[in-house]
Amino acid sequence: MSKTSSVLPSNGTVELVFKTLETETKALFEHLDLSFLTDYPVFAPDLRGRARVHEPPELLKGVLHCFYHDIYGPRPMARELHNEDVWRQCGSESPPSRRTLSRFITDFELVAKDVFIELVHELAEQVPLGKLFRIDGTDIPVDQRDEDADWNYDHAEDDYYYGYGCCVVTAADNIPVAAAFTPAKKVDEETAMRVTRDALAVDTPRWFLGDSEFDMLGWHDWLLGQSVVPIAPYNPRNTDDPPDIEYRVEKRIKEHSDTVRL
Repeated sequence: MSKTSSVLPSNGTVELVFKTLETETKALFEHLDLSFLTDYPVFAPDLRGRARVHEPPELLKGVLHCFYHDIYGPRPMARELHNEDVWRQCGSESPPSRRTLSRFITDFELVAKDVFIELVHELAEQVPLGKLFRIDGTDIPVDQRDEDADWNYDHAEDDYYYGYGCCVVTAADNIPVAAAFTPAKKVDEETAMRVTRDALAVDTPRWFLGDSEFDMLGWHDWLLGQSVVPIAPYNPRNTDDPPDIEYRVEKRIKEHSDTVRL
């Protein structure tokens, strides 16, 4: 594609376009090695010997690009990936069709969790995750044609949505290191513990930050046992005599140390 002044006028809009293409998903793809995808049996070569036009790594890059721009579903994705700038930065030699994307997404569902874990460890070797992890629940709205989803209430937005929830732990630069889908946005203690254990299997932070939803005794005690300080606002719930603390861990600190302070 030519960048001469006869084709592209010299103005801020054009410069912004090239800057965006250079610094967002393209920059991420340059640091990800997705070649391991071809090792999964679900992506094995066609038994009838037909050559694969689009390889799994380039298709996953295309899907990630679309998700990054809030584009979901094979048909809208196919339209987005028809842009030559996009499919070339994903490593393709031609734009994938809607059927190709649909088939890839169906196959990818079988290995999505394994791929996520592989990528988290790959990123952990390249990017410092820092000493502060954050845990939170978020809503995952989906199309109402998804019969497994349900209507849920989002207290933060004071509104209902159709879909699922997701409990996710992020590290520095908002890198997700552990996650689990849930029926609703609200996170129970079992899910919080499971996702937290998965996160500490990647790296051990110094602090673990959550909102008042994570004022869970078991969660706090387990993290302290791992030498990690859990920071979550104290939620008095139904107690008649709430302690004079802002964070649950304050009480633990006062009980066990005269020198440690938040």
